[in-house]
Amino acid sequence: MLRRMQHFSKNVLLKRRGLFGKPELTSHEGFYVLKEKAIFKTDDLIEEATSSNRSRKMVVIFDELSDTLCKVADLSEFIRLAHPASNYCSAAEDACITISGIVEKLNTHKKLFNALKSVVDNGDQFETSDVDKHVARLFLFDFEQSGIHLEEEARQRVVFLNDCILQLGQRFMAGAVHPRSISKNILPAAVLPFFASDGENILVSGLYADSANSVARESAYRLFLYPDEQQERLLAEMLKCRNELATVCGFPTYAHRALKASTVETPEMVDMFLDSLNEQLQPRAANDFAIMQKMKSLECGANVPLAAWDTPYFTSSLKRKHLQASASEFSPYFSLGACMEGLNLLMNSLFGISLRNTEMEPGESWFHDIYKLAVEHETEGLLGHIYCDFFERQGKPNQDCHFTIQGGKVMPDGSFQNPIVVVMLNLSQPRWSGPTLLTPSMVDNLFHEMGHAMHSMLARTEFQHVTGTRCSTDFAEVPSVLMEYFANDPRVLRSFAKHFQTQEPMPESMLERLCTSKHLFASSEMQLQVFYSALDQVYHGNHDMHAENTTQTLQRVQEKYYGLPYVENTAWQLRFSHLVGYGAKYYSYLISRAIASWIWQTYFERDPFSRTEGEKYRRGCLAYGGGIPSRLLVSNFLGREITPTNLTSSLISEIDTFNERLKHVDDYFR
Repeated sequence: MLRRMQHFSKNVLLKRRGLFGKPELTSHEGFYVLKEKAIFKTDDLIEEATSSNRSRKMVVIFDELSDTLCKVADLSEFIRLAHPASNYCSAAEDACITISGIVEKLNTHKKLFNALKSVVDNGDQFETSDVDKHVARLFLFDFEQSGIHLEEEARQRVVFLNDCILQLGQRFMAGAVHPRSISKNILPAAVLPFFASDGENILVSGLYADSANSVARESAYRLFLYPDEQQERLLAEMLKCRNELATVCGFPTYAHRALKASTVETPEMVDMFLDSLNEQLQPRAANDFAIMQKMKSLECGANVPLAAWDTPYFTSSLKRKHLQASASEFSPYFSLGACMEGLNLLMNSLFGISLRNTEMEPGESWFHDIYKLAVEHETEGLLGHIYCDFFERQGKPNQDCHFTIQGGKVMPDGSFQNPIVVVMLNLSQPRWSGPTLLTPSMVDNLFHEMGHAMHSMLARTEFQHVTGTRCSTDFAEVPSVLMEYFANDPRVLRSFAKHFQTQEPMPESMLERLCTSKHLFASSEMQLQVFYSALDQVYHGNHDMHAENTTQTLQRVQEKYYGLPYVENTAWQLRFSHLVGYGAKYYSYLISRAIASWIWQTYFERDPFSRTEGEKYRRGCLAYGGGIPSRLLVSNFLGREITPTNLTSSLISEIDTFNERLKHVDDYFR
């Protein structure tokens, strides 16, 4: 008891530091102070950048300007989403709005733009490196997104179009998840119990993809995806506005605008990659569908064809059959503590890094169950901090994600501003009877998000504008997807998958079934992603939006890129909210997967714990963040050009390797 009281007294006497250790944020009112400081500093930096007596490189001033605004905007955006107290959420939202207003004003600041453009076009008065020039061009492109380089009438049109796109996108996303209310009389009585009731109607709120009842699956698919005139109008109008925005800004299509400074650089490169991958996948996906057809014939009779509403059900069904256990039966081997120990061991082996749990000062976190990890290198010392917001709570966003709170960068005095990030998951709270246990998919998500965090920690860039995950969308996911390869490797899992009660390792047979099950029907699942990506490219490319509606476009693209036919009177794309956030960039998942697979096969497949290969990966890839054009970075690291053939080869090689191991799957249906 005495020890507890001494500990209590010590904590009471500690001075409150504020959220993330910021002295201003000991209360919600501190957001006002933060944004006021940012406003004053922004004014000083604008004056410095536009002065004829400038004493620093232009790119350094711009990066400090970006850092000043991002440190308030990023922190505020996270607190707005994650803090349980409404007064903090409101204050943070107000700070977000203020910073957005400042950014909008900067985007119309002609004198500031001209000062930067002069340096990009003619060179700086100070000596600059290739990285300086690259980052300066990125800042200039950010400026030009708002049309500041255009004549006033065209610039005003850009502002108007951006606002239209924002509003149309928000309305489309809301409609994409809206349930459909249908009269009970339409459906067979046998399937009514599968749906929520609303008086004389039933509510269809999703695809019911996991339902064992084939009629319920079909009914949900046809009803939930039935064409909606309002959604069609919103999507068509958004695509039209995006196309006009691109042409006003001087791009052939919106896809060309979206892909500038990406790894693949042009829509033509994306199209060649998707076509190459599709050609290779078609026979492999057809084999997947043939197995699913056998499964459906066993359940529904030989004359019932496989349809789009069946694939998720039979994929998960076969995985369960292959696992010979439910996902929950693997969970006792994946306690949160064991998984974090596994990550720590892996990081130590690859990079000489330790993840050390660090005590926080009063007021530093936004909830009582947050953990703070110090990321420490064995010779370089502290590299940054990861705040772990792992547990579910009321009002918390139900998504796993990574937030940058403070980017790393070189400070004016030569010291390094260490990065601060948050990894957010939605795990169940530990109970008195035992620790938090993760399913295999939760383990994948943990490794994925920690991949983002380590990218932030290990990118020791000069400029925060290009630190860690602040790089092109189709490269930002590479480190996190690569971490999933580690999470799927038996040698890595063997190092930490131990029963939380007995400490017995996971039996080898379970381990092998778990790792191979993740590759069942990989071809058909990837073909679906190719179809989604191709549709996104067509919508944002050179097609006549007046010649056909978005559903007719869908039919045309599906016929080329997917192995199952279009279902009449459905409009799947009107429920696809990723068209808003990933406009012309949905392909990024496949490119990131291809690059991650290529890196895995080249560097880590032989030994996932190799320090030599880990150091090569850190120094040759992670360290640069977005400071080097990602296509050049990847080509240099892998020693080969980024071409559609090479990207396709890495994915098909991976699929074929595992298909050899899974040949026995077809035996289930003989």
